[in-house]
Amino acid sequence: MSQLLYFDSFDWHSLKQAYPLGEDFMARYRGISRDHLFAIQDAQFKRCIARGWEIPFYQRLWGAKGIQAGDIRGLEDIAKLPTFSKTELMESVELVPPLGDYHGLDSYDDATRPPMILHTTSGTTGRPQPLVFGPRGREIQNLLLGRAYTFQGIGHGDTVHSVYGHGLINGGHYVREAVLHYTRAVFLSAGTGVETRSLQQVQIMRDFGVTAVVGFADYIKKLAEVAHQSGIVPGRDIPVKRISGHLGRESREALSASWGDCEVFDWYGVGDTGLIAAEGPDHDGLYVMEDAQYVEIGDVDTDLPVADGENGNLIVTCLYKDDIYPCIRFNTKDVSAVKTGGSAIDLGFKRIEGFLGRSDNMIKLRGINIYPQGLAPVLEQNNSYAGEFVCVAERGADGRDELTVRVEVKAGFAADAGLVSAFEELLKQRFGVQMKVTLDKPGTLAPLTGIETRQKPIRLIDNRFN
Repeated sequence: MSQLLYFDSFDWHSLKQAYPLGEDFMARYRGISRDHLFAIQDAQFKRCIARGWEIPFYQRLWGAKGIQAGDIRGLEDIAKLPTFSKTELMESVELVPPLGDYHGLDSYDDATRPPMILHTTSGTTGRPQPLVFGPRGREIQNLLLGRAYTFQGIGHGDTVHSVYGHGLINGGHYVREAVLHYTRAVFLSAGTGVETRSLQQVQIMRDFGVTAVVGFADYIKKLAEVAHQSGIVPGRDIPVKRISGHLGRESREALSASWGDCEVFDWYGVGDTGLIAAEGPDHDGLYVMEDAQYVEIGDVDTDLPVADGENGNLIVTCLYKDDIYPCIRFNTKDVSAVKTGGSAIDLGFKRIEGFLGRSDNMIKLRGINIYPQGLAPVLEQNNSYAGEFVCVAERGADGRDELTVRVEVKAGFAADAGLVSAFEELLKQRFGVQMKVTLDKPGTLAPLTGIETRQKPIRLIDNRFN
């Protein structure tokens, strides 16, 4: 019996029509009404729900809440459904190893079963989770990221240098596919500092005239430092025009300056969902790709919706994933907020603030929520800051939580009590709570943060329960 190959299992031309990119993207969604957009989302959501009821994971998740198929008539009923997170997915893997029962592969017969694409998460918050894709969902995911890159000005004539990791994780492979399939740019897949040494990376960037860099901001900034140390001047010897990466709470001004005052763009997504939102040419929040993603911001404790402008967990439903692994109300545990106000470019999609921290990586000190990723732009206000830090949480015998911030400072600055006090005062002014600061030499924290080896550096070491 003949079996489907990757490109035989979906109609690529219909995907490109359904999810336009480039000039077609803006032409379709400029000025679109919220009612019109909701109708587009609702039609896709109904297909996702129908698919969800065929999958044991959702049958179990929804059935435990007493939900029956007829209870969910459309997108207006989405809040009736429970959210799920990596916790439930890993329980599924334990129940039905090694892939779990949330993918729906077993519902296909041999003739219609599409090829499976298998990756894992990076394991930032624990054991890596299997990520399963079907060709149609995977290619829409690629197209959406290609849309974001072209939206930000990356395209024909660019040479793109990627520092996303490879191996089993999804990031580097997905980014490569998006750039190659949808931007016409030349792609250099350098990977992390382990895959291609940092010094070699900046030499390659110089030799090939890299004009765009994509990856996580922490390592992109480190590459600029390596370039300067080796006598290669970013912006002159490496003609970077723009950076598109995951900024988190990193200072875009500092990142831009380190690469010769290039333009910097943010985007957000996770392994389960692909790209969710991307900054546009107006640099005013990240536009949620609402023709493909439905986003809610929920209270970090209850999942109940919060008002626009208020922080909460980002909960996403992938409206296009109705083949393998439908993703319906996935709680990313990433904190964000809906940005208020109108769009300067009249794009009818809602905007979010981007990644503000992780609710499961939050430390509560004297009643104040501290997200470790949010410390970077505060530390940068002191000229001695060398760009690396890590937080260490500990619990005293009295049950009181304390947070020590280890900060790398530049050579030539006296690591004395006065500098410690200056950093501690900065943090206290910004967050309203006292934290202890210790100072380290440049490069000291790399074994703890994994800046050279990980896509996402570690910013919190939690010793409270040891």
